[in-house]
Amino acid sequence: MSKKKSKKTKFYRTGGGVVLDDAGRVLLLERHVPRKKTPGHEIRLPKGHIEADETPEQAALREVCEESGYCHLEILFDLGELENNYNFRGRHFVREERYFLMRLTDSRRQAPQPSSKNAEEALFRPIWARSLDEAEALLTFESEKIFIRRARNALSQQSLHINHDADPPSDSTTP
Repeated sequence: MSKKKSKKTKFYRTGGGVVLDDAGRVLLLERHVPRKKTPGHEIRLPKGHIEADETPEQAALREVCEESGYCHLEILFDLGELENNYNFRGRHFVREERYFLMRLTDSRRQAPQPSSKNAEEALFRPIWARSLDEAEALLTFESEKIFIRRARNALSQQSLHINHDADPPSDSTTP
């Protein structure tokens, strides 16, 4: 009888944002990362690790800024949490994801600030989906699509309105 090696489980928490501009467009991040058995092209929502000294809100604001360069943000609504389990490079991961619906308060963009120039997040390029529906269709991972649906529900239930007549950020790109 052979014994299987048990996979060590790594648990971590992330905070991120579903970011809308005044035109109702949704900030997404695109990157090309070739990997075995996973997509080489990803479209994601901005998110990252919650540091020990941070609240989920602080981490979400920091991560959106670091990954996209859009730093002038206001949290409108807590979209809640979701647990995501996956295997990667022989290890099992449990990630608790928490997202916030955010509004871009100023369209000026600074250079993204990844943790290192070789980090995977350094490969992200911000793009803008025209709507929550388009964002949901473009996103690579189902867990992030769930947060888009939660954002859509929060907007309809809370009567949160975005000014659809405003000018979009000048460096916007739609895929």
